[in-house]
Parts: sequence; structure tokens; C-alpha cells
Amino acid sequence: MSETRPAPGRILKSLRLAREWSLSQAALETGVSKAMLGQIEREESSPTIALLWKIATGFNVPFSLFLNDPEPDQTALRRGEALRFRQSNAAMQVSSLFPFDSQLGFDMLQVELAAGALSESSAHEPGVIEHVVVIDGVLRLAIGAEWHTLKAGEGLRFQADCAHSYQNPGKVSAKFHSLIHYPLSRTARR
Repeated sequence: MSETRPAPGRILKSLRLAREWSLSQAALETGVSKAMLGQIEREESSPTIALLWKIATGFNVPFSLFLNDPEPDQTALRRGEALRFRQSNAAMQVSSLFPFDSQLGFDMLQVELAAGALSESSAHEPGVIEHVVVIDGVLRLAIGAEWHTLKAGEGLRFQADCAHSYQNPGKVSAKFHSLIHYPLSRTARR
């Protein structure tokens, strides 16, 4: 059975309309321009992963909302390829291993970063904690201005409410799992 991922534009528009926000209000909340939000909603532009993170953070929703069916089963078994979001330049690909769980308050993602690639992430909301575990390759992870080098089998837990970056210094792709834990006050509002 082939899975298809929901269109980010439809999800964005649905979120915006549910909050009764104008494009201007959505731009203010997300830090993404009104023009870009409109292009995404009309499916005239494909957002990057970094842009989707900004939108998810501004709307106070989990990132996996843009990757999964909004009504996941309570019991989930993942086989083969999970739903994957690919940037147009293919520098970063994100698969949802398990969609957002409101009872436990987390997203679990698998990320693949191309050789030599750098991906910068804006700060998530206060209280968000990220756990990164490298599966293959080498990953350099900057938290604020401090860089950490992680090899396969190594992990790092950090407060993700500050700017952080992922860099692959190697000549082959790096794969890692990212478990993003949201504060309980956030998950209680769902």
C-alpha cells in the first residue's frame, strides 16, 4: 500500500482558518512572510523543512502534523518507508517514525542529511526538548554557539528553545533519530 503525505498548503490553510487568522496574523506569529504563506497555501511553492518548522512553531503544533494523517491509530507499527518530506534540493529528508502523541507529548522523526549539508533550525517554543541519536555517519550539532560532534550510536539531549543547527561534515549521508518532546501544557491544549 502506498502512503501519500498531506499537502502542507492544505494543512497550513486549515490551521489558519481554524484560528481565524488572516495571512498577516499568520505571518506575524510564524515569522514567515505573508507572500510566502500565501504561495504555500496555493501550492505555488514547496516549503523547506526549516520553513515548515517555523510554521509549526508559530501555530504551536507538532512538526509531524505536516507529515501524517491527523488521526493516527493508538497502536502503530511502521514498516518500510515512513511518510517522508523531501526538500526540493534533497539536502534534508524527514520521515515520521511515529506521529505526534498527545498523551506522551512527542514526535519521533528520522532525519537524513546529505553529505556536506547544513540545516539551521530556529528556536522552538519554550520547554521543548530534543533528543538526537545518530544512526549512520557523523553529525555536527550546534546548540546556540556550541558545536557537538556525534558519531553512530551517540546521542545528545538538549533544550530546543534556542537556535540550533545540524551539519553533516562527512562524504556520505548522515541519519539520525530526533525525538521532540513538547511541554505538557502544550499537549493539554490539543
